[in-house]
Amino acid sequence: MVNNGDCVAIFHSIHRVMKAEKVLKQGKQKILLIPVPRQLTSDCGLAIRYAQQARDEIEALLGEAQLPPAEVWLKQDGEFVKL
Repeated sequence: MVNNGDCVAIFHSIHRVMKAEKVLKQGKQKILLIPVPRQLTSDCGLAIRYAQQARDEIEALLGEAQLPPAEVWLKQDGEFVKL
């Protein structure tokens, strides 16, 4: 489940999302691997959910690992907004 204020990072492949999960967990980030919400589309079917407050640190870790997400969405007022 994605709550208001949560970010959802979408990747192009299952391989990339699994590598990103590993990098973020090693970096002690509070994340959750989730199915891509129905309102969003993705070829891989999995996404990473995290709090908006952690966005800068999470995206920095993913950038260092050369695993930037294809898209990042923020849930606000029940709707997804692309960041």
